[in-house]
Amino acid sequence: MPSQVNLNGKTALVTGAARRIGAAIATRLHADGANVAIHHRGSADAAAALADKLNELRSDSARTFHTDLADIATLPGLINGVVGWHSRLDVLVNNASAFYPTPLGEITGEHWDDLLGSNLKAPLFLSQAAVPALRKQNGVIVNIVDIHARRPLKHHAVYSAAKAGLAMLTRSLAKDLAPGIRVNGVAPGAILWPEDGMSDATRDEILRQVPLARSGAPEDIAGCVLYLVRDATYVTGQVISVDGGRSIGW
Repeated sequence: MPSQVNLNGKTALVTGAARRIGAAIATRLHADGANVAIHHRGSADAAAALADKLNELRSDSARTFHTDLADIATLPGLINGVVGWHSRLDVLVNNASAFYPTPLGEITGEHWDDLLGSNLKAPLFLSQAAVPALRKQNGVIVNIVDIHARRPLKHHAVYSAAKAGLAMLTRSLAKDLAPGIRVNGVAPGAILWPEDGMSDATRDEILRQVPLARSGAPEDIAGCVLYLVRDATYVTGQVISVDGGRSIGW
Protein backbone atom coordinates (compact mmCIF):
# COMPACT_ATOMS: atom_id res chain seq x y z
CA MET A 1 0.00 0.00 0.00
CA PRO A 2 1.51 3.38 -0.93
CA SER A 3 2.20 5.89 1.80
CA GLN A 4 -0.44 8.53 2.44
CA VAL A 5 0.02 12.02 1.09
CA ASN A 6 -1.16 13.49 4.40
CA LEU A 7 -3.36 12.84 7.42
CA ASN A 8 -6.37 14.85 6.25
CA GLY A 9 -9.55 13.78 8.00
CA LYS A 10 -7.81 11.55 10.52
CA THR A 11 -7.93 11.95 14.29
CA ALA A 12 -4.94 11.60 16.60
CA LEU A 13 -4.89 11.47 20.40
CA VAL A 14 -1.62 12.60 21.96
CA THR A 15 -1.25 12.16 25.72
CA GLY A 16 0.66 14.79 27.66
CA ALA A 17 0.30 17.07 24.66
CA ALA A 18 0.05 20.46 26.32
CA ARG A 19 3.77 21.15 26.50
CA ARG A 20 7.27 20.14 25.44
CA ILE A 21 7.59 17.05 23.20
CA GLY A 22 3.88 16.26 23.33
CA ALA A 23 2.96 19.70 22.04
CA ALA A 24 5.49 19.38 19.22
CA ILE A 25 4.00 16.01 18.21
CA ALA A 26 0.46 17.36 18.25
CA THR A 27 1.51 20.40 16.22
CA ARG A 28 3.32 18.30 13.62
CA LEU A 29 0.42 15.86 13.14
CA HIS A 30 -1.96 18.81 12.89
CA ALA A 31 0.23 20.47 10.26
CA ASP A 32 -0.09 17.31 8.18
CA GLY A 33 -3.87 17.50 8.30
CA ALA A 34 -4.88 15.54 11.40
CA ASN A 35 -7.42 16.62 13.95
CA VAL A 36 -5.61 16.41 17.29
CA ALA A 37 -7.00 15.55 20.70
CA ILE A 38 -4.74 17.27 23.22
CA HIS A 39 -4.72 15.26 26.43
CA HIS A 40 -3.51 16.90 29.63
CA ARG A 41 -3.69 16.30 33.35
CA GLY A 42 -2.53 19.50 35.06
CA SER A 43 -1.57 21.87 32.23
CA ALA A 44 -5.03 23.14 31.35
CA ASP A 45 -3.91 26.65 30.36
CA ALA A 46 -1.12 25.41 28.09
CA ALA A 47 -3.43 22.84 26.51
CA ALA A 48 -6.10 25.46 25.85
CA ALA A 49 -3.55 27.85 24.36
CA LEU A 50 -2.27 25.16 21.99
CA ALA A 51 -5.80 24.19 20.95
CA ASP A 52 -6.67 27.85 20.29
CA LYS A 53 -3.57 28.28 18.17
CA LEU A 54 -4.34 25.19 16.07
CA ASN A 55 -8.03 26.02 15.72
CA GLU A 56 -7.08 29.41 14.30
CA LEU A 57 -5.47 27.49 11.44
CA ARG A 58 -8.39 25.05 10.99
CA SER A 59 -11.70 25.34 12.76
CA ASP A 60 -12.55 22.52 15.21
CA SER A 61 -9.30 20.71 14.43
CA ALA A 62 -8.03 20.59 18.02
CA ARG A 63 -9.73 19.92 21.32
CA THR A 64 -8.46 19.44 24.86
CA PHE A 65 -9.25 16.38 26.98
CA HIS A 66 -8.54 16.25 30.70
CA THR A 67 -7.91 12.83 32.27
CA ASP A 68 -5.73 11.43 35.03
CA LEU A 69 -4.22 8.45 33.21
CA ALA A 70 -3.39 6.84 36.55
CA ASP A 71 -7.11 6.17 36.98
CA ILE A 72 -7.49 3.40 34.41
CA ALA A 73 -11.25 3.26 34.93
CA THR A 74 -11.50 6.63 33.15
CA LEU A 75 -9.56 5.60 30.04
CA PRO A 76 -12.43 4.09 28.04
CA GLY A 77 -14.27 7.36 28.63
CA LEU A 78 -11.35 9.32 27.24
CA ILE A 79 -11.35 7.21 24.10
CA ASN A 80 -15.13 7.51 23.74
CA GLY A 81 -14.86 11.28 24.09
CA VAL A 82 -12.25 11.53 21.36
CA VAL A 83 -14.15 9.21 19.03
CA GLY A 84 -17.34 11.16 19.65
CA TRP A 85 -15.64 14.36 18.54
CA HIS A 86 -14.93 13.40 14.91
CA SER A 87 -16.44 9.88 14.84
CA ARG A 88 -13.08 8.12 14.58
CA LEU A 89 -9.65 7.50 16.08
CA ASP A 90 -6.72 6.76 13.78
CA VAL A 91 -3.64 7.46 15.89
CA LEU A 92 -2.74 7.09 19.56
CA VAL A 93 0.54 8.58 20.77
CA ASN A 94 1.40 7.50 24.33
CA ASN A 95 3.66 10.40 25.29
CA ALA A 96 2.67 11.34 28.86
CA SER A 97 5.43 10.43 31.31
CA ALA A 98 6.75 11.05 34.80
CA PHE A 99 10.53 11.41 35.14
CA TYR A 100 12.64 11.93 38.25
CA PRO A 101 15.54 10.22 40.05
CA THR A 102 14.99 7.35 42.50
CA PRO A 103 18.37 6.63 44.16
CA LEU A 104 18.65 3.19 45.71
CA GLY A 105 17.88 3.35 49.42
CA GLU A 106 15.33 6.11 48.87
CA ILE A 107 12.83 4.34 46.56
CA THR A 108 9.28 4.15 47.86
CA GLY A 109 6.18 2.32 46.79
CA GLU A 110 4.75 5.63 45.66
CA HIS A 111 7.72 6.14 43.32
CA TRP A 112 7.14 2.70 41.85
CA ASP A 113 3.42 3.23 41.37
CA ASP A 114 3.89 6.68 39.84
CA LEU A 115 6.71 5.88 37.42
CA LEU A 116 5.40 2.47 36.36
CA GLY A 117 1.90 3.87 36.23
CA SER A 118 2.62 6.75 33.89
CA ASN A 119 5.26 5.08 31.73
CA LEU A 120 3.89 1.54 31.41
CA LYS A 121 0.48 0.93 32.98
CA ALA A 122 -1.29 3.89 31.38
CA PRO A 123 0.00 3.17 27.84
CA LEU A 124 -1.14 -0.44 28.15
CA PHE A 125 -4.64 0.28 29.38
CA LEU A 126 -5.18 3.28 27.12
CA SER A 127 -4.05 1.24 24.12
CA GLN A 128 -6.38 -1.56 25.16
CA ALA A 129 -9.30 0.87 25.39
CA ALA A 130 -8.43 2.33 21.97
CA VAL A 131 -8.16 -0.96 20.10
CA PRO A 132 -11.78 -1.20 18.86
CA ALA A 133 -11.71 2.32 17.43
CA LEU A 134 -8.22 1.97 15.96
CA ARG A 135 -9.04 -1.37 14.37
CA LYS A 136 -11.86 0.23 12.38
CA GLN A 137 -9.34 2.60 10.77
CA ASN A 138 -6.29 0.30 10.46
CA GLY A 139 -4.82 2.68 13.00
CA VAL A 140 -1.43 3.28 14.57
CA ILE A 141 -0.03 3.39 18.10
CA VAL A 142 3.26 5.18 18.80
CA ASN A 143 4.83 4.90 22.24
CA ILE A 144 7.42 7.44 23.37
CA VAL A 145 10.07 5.27 25.00
CA ASP A 146 13.60 6.44 25.94
CA ILE A 147 17.15 5.45 25.08
CA HIS A 148 17.50 4.57 28.77
CA ALA A 149 15.17 1.65 28.22
CA ARG A 150 18.30 -0.09 26.90
CA ARG A 151 21.09 1.64 28.82
CA PRO A 152 20.01 2.57 32.35
CA LEU A 153 20.39 6.08 33.66
CA LYS A 154 22.19 6.29 37.00
CA HIS A 155 19.87 6.92 39.97
CA HIS A 156 16.84 6.30 37.74
CA ALA A 157 16.34 2.57 38.25
CA VAL A 158 12.54 2.72 38.41
CA TYR A 159 12.17 5.06 35.43
CA SER A 160 14.59 3.02 33.31
CA ALA A 161 12.80 -0.20 34.19
CA ALA A 162 9.44 1.35 33.31
CA LYS A 163 10.66 2.48 29.90
CA ALA A 164 12.22 -0.93 29.27
CA GLY A 165 8.81 -2.38 29.96
CA LEU A 166 7.27 0.08 27.51
CA ALA A 167 9.72 -1.03 24.82
CA MET A 168 8.67 -4.65 25.32
CA LEU A 169 5.02 -3.63 25.45
CA THR A 170 5.49 -1.95 22.07
CA ARG A 171 6.75 -5.19 20.55
CA SER A 172 4.10 -7.29 22.28
CA LEU A 173 1.24 -5.08 21.13
CA ALA A 174 2.65 -5.06 17.60
CA LYS A 175 2.44 -8.85 17.53
CA ASP A 176 -0.98 -9.06 19.20
CA LEU A 177 -2.64 -6.32 17.15
CA ALA A 178 -1.27 -7.17 13.70
CA PRO A 179 -2.25 -6.98 10.95
CA GLY A 180 -4.90 -4.36 11.60
CA ILE A 181 -2.99 -1.99 13.90
CA ARG A 182 0.68 -1.05 13.68
CA VAL A 183 2.56 -0.34 16.92
CA ASN A 184 5.97 1.33 17.10
CA GLY A 185 8.04 3.44 19.45
CA VAL A 186 10.37 6.42 19.43
CA ALA A 187 13.24 6.56 21.93
CA PRO A 188 14.43 10.15 22.48
CA GLY A 189 17.93 10.99 23.62
CA ALA A 190 19.03 14.46 24.75
CA ILE A 191 16.11 16.47 23.42
CA LEU A 192 14.98 18.72 26.26
CA TRP A 193 16.83 19.23 29.54
CA PRO A 194 14.96 18.51 32.79
CA GLU A 195 12.77 21.37 33.95
CA ASP A 196 14.18 21.21 37.48
CA GLY A 197 17.61 22.16 36.18
CA MET A 198 20.89 20.49 35.30
CA SER A 199 24.46 21.63 35.80
CA ASP A 200 26.53 22.79 32.84
CA ALA A 201 29.05 20.06 33.62
CA THR A 202 26.38 17.36 33.40
CA ARG A 203 25.08 18.76 30.14
CA ASP A 204 28.59 18.89 28.70
CA GLU A 205 29.21 15.28 29.74
CA ILE A 206 26.00 14.13 28.04
CA LEU A 207 26.85 15.98 24.84
CA ARG A 208 30.29 14.37 24.82
CA GLN A 209 28.46 11.06 24.49
CA VAL A 210 26.55 12.21 21.40
CA PRO A 211 28.32 11.59 18.07
CA LEU A 212 26.45 14.52 16.48
CA ALA A 213 27.79 16.70 19.33
CA ARG A 214 24.56 18.57 20.02
CA SER A 215 21.18 18.12 21.61
CA GLY A 216 18.10 17.52 19.53
CA ALA A 217 14.78 19.35 19.43
CA PRO A 218 11.19 18.27 20.07
CA GLU A 219 10.59 18.62 16.36
CA ASP A 220 13.04 15.76 15.76
CA ILE A 221 10.80 13.45 17.78
CA ALA A 222 7.66 14.82 16.13
CA GLY A 223 9.14 14.16 12.70
CA CYS A 224 9.84 10.53 13.56
CA VAL A 225 6.32 10.11 14.92
CA LEU A 226 4.92 11.52 11.68
CA TYR A 227 7.03 9.06 9.69
CA LEU A 228 5.76 6.11 11.73
CA VAL A 229 2.16 7.28 11.49
CA ARG A 230 2.02 8.34 7.86
CA ASP A 231 4.78 6.73 5.86
CA ALA A 232 5.97 3.55 7.57
CA THR A 233 3.14 1.33 6.36
CA TYR A 234 5.34 -1.80 6.48
CA VAL A 235 6.94 -1.07 9.86
CA THR A 236 5.65 -2.47 13.14
CA GLY A 237 7.19 -3.58 16.42
CA GLN A 238 10.16 -1.22 16.12
CA VAL A 239 11.61 1.33 18.53
CA ILE A 240 13.58 4.02 16.72
CA SER A 241 16.24 5.92 18.66
CA VAL A 242 16.32 9.65 17.90
CA ASP A 243 19.40 10.57 19.89
CA GLY A 244 22.16 11.92 17.66
CA GLY A 245 23.82 8.50 17.80
CA ARG A 246 24.19 8.38 21.58
CA SER A 247 22.79 4.85 21.82
CA ILE A 248 25.62 3.57 19.64
CA GLY A 249 27.59 3.45 22.89
CA TRP A 250 28.80 5.72 25.65
